[in-house]
Amino acid sequence: MKALVTILTVVLIGGLITVIWLLVTRVPQMASQEPMLPPAINLPDGVAPQAVTLGRGWVAVVTGDDRILIYGTDGTLRQEVAVE
Repeated sequence: MKALVTILTVVLIGGLITVIWLLVTRVPQMASQEPMLPPAINLPDGVAPQAVTLGRGWVAVVTGDDRILIYGTDGTLRQEVAVE
């Protein structure tokens, strides 16, 4: 019984180290990338996407200048919302 508890402790510590290592190595890479836009969406010049949300028949893009741009799936701008 003592050996099983020791083995379980070693496995748990190894798993915890693995999870921490993956978080430290993968999360900074993901945070530095810009969100992927569908190919039909063309943002205005000088606008960088901060987040992208896909819905049925629409795509919402949150921009760095505090706006939400809602596009149709064909790439036409449907609505612009200012975030205050």
